[in-house]
Amino acid sequence: MAEEPKKGDAVGSGVGGREAEEEQVVNPWEVTAKDGGKIDYDKLIEKFGCQRLEESLVRRVERLTGRPAHVFLRRGVFFAHRDFNEILDVYERGEKFYLYTGRGPSSEALHFGHLVPFMFTKYLQDAFKVPLVIQLTDDEKCMWKNLTVEESKRLARENAKDIIACGFDITRTFIFSDFNYVGGAFYENMVKVAKCVTFNKVVGIFGFTNEDHIGKISFPPVQAVPSFPSSFPHLFSGKDNLRCLIPCAIDQDPYFRMTRDVAPRIGYQKPALIESSFFPALQGETGKMSASDPNSAIYVTDSSKGIKNKVNRYAFSGGQDSIENHRKYGANLEVDIPVKYLGFFLEDDAELDHIRKEYGAGRMLTGEVKKRLIEVLSELVERHQRARAAVTDEMVDAFMAVRPLPHMFS
Repeated sequence: MAEEPKKGDAVGSGVGGREAEEEQVVNPWEVTAKDGGKIDYDKLIEKFGCQRLEESLVRRVERLTGRPAHVFLRRGVFFAHRDFNEILDVYERGEKFYLYTGRGPSSEALHFGHLVPFMFTKYLQDAFKVPLVIQLTDDEKCMWKNLTVEESKRLARENAKDIIACGFDITRTFIFSDFNYVGGAFYENMVKVAKCVTFNKVVGIFGFTNEDHIGKISFPPVQAVPSFPSSFPHLFSGKDNLRCLIPCAIDQDPYFRMTRDVAPRIGYQKPALIESSFFPALQGETGKMSASDPNSAIYVTDSSKGIKNKVNRYAFSGGQDSIENHRKYGANLEVDIPVKYLGFFLEDDAELDHIRKEYGAGRMLTGEVKKRLIEVLSELVERHQRARAAVTDEMVDAFMAVRPLPHMFS
């Protein structure tokens, strides 16, 4: 069942790891731009070998689902893909697929950068009415963050509550932590993948060094195999050819470039991906929000007062250094973080266009834009906190129970 690798599926090229020091670094653990500049997404597409998400695919999603495209699709937040067109072909033929996404639990609560893929995945689940598996890689964070096993498992459950609060359908959703679930068919698939990836290849993909412990080097198959339906016999027994779609940020691409290279060699379908840009830090677009710097991010646990303080104090502005100059020259929208955040979370396209036009022309001031952003973010956080408060330990247990999904494809 082997097939020729598609463009960008070849492994060992080193594009996921650290290349020459002058290049931007984008991998699952580090995102930095050259000389403190912006991430070059065109270069990422070229080097990773994925495809840009064209407007025609967005329109096709609307036609097939009968609903407007999510704001993240309309505005290019999800901007790249691998075989997303084939997933739409599958759906149009009346066949099924499933979704897979995940979270590495390394902090007590999620920030907005963490929320982006889950908000979009919920839209995909609702629009296509398909099952979803969510992996909590507590084992990964135990190895990378030097957390204890017990603390990693505790954070996984806390993060699961924030994920559940996004509104996923329990009748179509299975959440699992690696520490609790790995074994059986899942582990069998891990071994199949591991036998296909040499040490040289995994170093080339992920940039591991001789100083990295063997746990890190052996981890990639764990994140690979949820893309194979046979890893979940309680969900997909007899459906080994079911296609998988993975919504994720583009820094996770190295894992799935490896997976797509291996899949046909062990008799499985390649997973498809739809990939997002990074939600920038408050201080600017040199990378992504970081849980290690609380002032770089807005957390779902922040108060309205805290959000106001962070936005006013830390959100990098493209406005001019004086009102006179601002009225004369207008704001630089390319670097303005409040406008970029509104591009993610302000639903009204007309209002966003108005803000961009007026602010860019200098007729709207930075303080006015930040005020509107504070309102939008505060509303989102307050809504999330209400939903999160309603999530009980029993609900977490129910989402993580190994059981059939009653309305998996209905």
